[in-house]
Amino acid sequence: MLLLDNQHRLLESVELFKGTIDSANVYPREVVKLALAKNAAAVILAHNHPSGVAEPSASDKLITQALVDALALVDIRVLDHFVVARHEWVSFADRGWM
Repeated sequence: MLLLDNQHRLLESVELFKGTIDSANVYPREVVKLALAKNAAAVILAHNHPSGVAEPSASDKLITQALVDALALVDIRVLDHFVVARHEWVSFADRGWM
């Protein structure tokens, strides 16, 4: 996660969760807690797909919406969520999902 200030300048980048070959547990509470602790005004999310296919899954879309909703409660914007694979990436914002 990239933590950004009000002018979208980088405050810090952090790795929050580690998963297995096919899943990772993401806890919105922990994301909100860290963003508040760093006084972030906005964030950019990213995660990898070890499969090599960057197409977001239904789970990716659900957790993204849960994070957007949780962070919105404390006035922190999610600017984008990138899914990265070997030679490709997908931007939720580019797809019109943000």
